[in-house]
Amino acid sequence: MYEYAIAWDWMTFAVRWLHVITAIAWIGSSFYFVALDLGLKKHPALPPGAYGEEWQVHGGGFYHIQKYLVAPANMPNHLVWFKWESYVTWLSGFGMLCLVYYAGADLYMIDPAVLDVSKPAAIAISLCSIAGGWIMYDLICKSPFGNDNSRLMVALYFILVAVAWGYTHLFTGRAAFLHLGAFTATIMSANVFFIIIPNQKIVVADLIAGRTPDPKYGRIAKQRSTHNNYLTLPVLFLMLSNHYPLAFGTQFNWIIASLVFLMGVTIRHWFNTRHADAGKPTWTWIVTVVLFIVIMWLSTVPKILTGEPVTKISAIQQPFIAAQDFPKVRDTVMGRCSMCHAKEPSWESIIAPPKGVVFETDRDIAAHAREIYLQAGRSHAMPPANASHITDEERRLLVSWYESAVKGEKTQ
Repeated sequence: MYEYAIAWDWMTFAVRWLHVITAIAWIGSSFYFVALDLGLKKHPALPPGAYGEEWQVHGGGFYHIQKYLVAPANMPNHLVWFKWESYVTWLSGFGMLCLVYYAGADLYMIDPAVLDVSKPAAIAISLCSIAGGWIMYDLICKSPFGNDNSRLMVALYFILVAVAWGYTHLFTGRAAFLHLGAFTATIMSANVFFIIIPNQKIVVADLIAGRTPDPKYGRIAKQRSTHNNYLTLPVLFLMLSNHYPLAFGTQFNWIIASLVFLMGVTIRHWFNTRHADAGKPTWTWIVTVVLFIVIMWLSTVPKILTGEPVTKISAIQQPFIAAQDFPKVRDTVMGRCSMCHAKEPSWESIIAPPKGVVFETDRDIAAHAREIYLQAGRSHAMPPANASHITDEERRLLVSWYESAVKGEKTQ
């Protein structure tokens, strides 16, 4: 059974790797086409129906690209679609959500001090919020309110702020940020799946049938593509944030998330303006730096509201505490790990527990038994460079403790 922990860890690594690969492909193509679209040049010699063109050089060759605002007069023989990057990014991301947060909901999602619910209830809240977010967003975009792009963008921002606040009152800080990223990424991928690609298929069908395509489908797709462009960088921040407790593990984490969305706008505005050859908006970088400084300050503000420490021990955690060798394991973990993994780390240059993992109670140790087993028992990943001088005998103790607890045996 304990080998299952190793197989599971490798499976999560494989899915995470796939997620990163496809995300790079999706974001890369998205940023490229936005830059291409903004850099198009118009001139009288363009073919009928062409909106603009651009010459580019890359990889030792020249590329001549023309864009048709609606569609060319005839259907091309070969048409390349950019969609699977988006689909597989979402599917692999959802796989990660299942493998890490749904399977480990009692550790990574549920904080009884925030909302004491069962694992099925937490998973149901997660799924409903992500699906409901897309439905709400889509309805707003399709309503008359969505006809004004500037008004729509402002409204959507405040909705994201409300969602950020809501998630921090449902899940752990780490899960709240991850879910806010999943909420936003689902909107982005659903834009591609339900709006952008179907609209393009309608245009293609009209061309094949000899009909003149309706330009409204291109305008709608462009609106959703623009939303995706400005949401990409905040989603990347939120997905990476689970490695940085200073971002999610604070009282003002929902405000930090809200400011991150503004940073995404300012950064993309600079690039979009430059690609359109419309000037150099240096002010965007000044605003971005100021926002980031505010975020750093918010992460260090002392908490005004402090919850009671969680003492509830689950049925899954109980065998690890009941194991005969647990007192020795506790001493090992406290002696070799707690200088970093504490609410107030004593190790120089460590100002917050790595990944928010704290070892101060028996429950803390039992809750992270698998991570201790993999990181400090079966491998020498922890402590980094063996900074606390954990011995081979102590590593064997951690392995024996975990494997015996999983088997349901008492260690000797």
